[in-house]
Amino acid sequence: MNIYTGNLSYEVSEDDLKSAFEEFGEVASAKIISDRYTGRSKGFGFVEMPSDEEANAAIEALSGKELAGRALVVNEARPRK
Repeated sequence: MNIYTGNLSYEVSEDDLKSAFEEFGEVASAKIISDRYTGRSKGFGFVEMPSDEEANAAIEALSGKELAGRALVVNEARPRK
């Protein structure tokens, strides 16, 4: 399952994001989206988890939880249109 993670602090690294989700199961990838020109984080990213069950547990537990001083917005990623 692909999981959208928003309201990320600019200090959060992809490793930090991966570690937060690994508490709930296997993480295939963790990617923070950055601005093409400045290289600075845009404040959101995506985490890929192979198990839907583990992904749902992570979404439930991490949604609203604080990471680096900001409350996370976590939900299943919607497909691009």
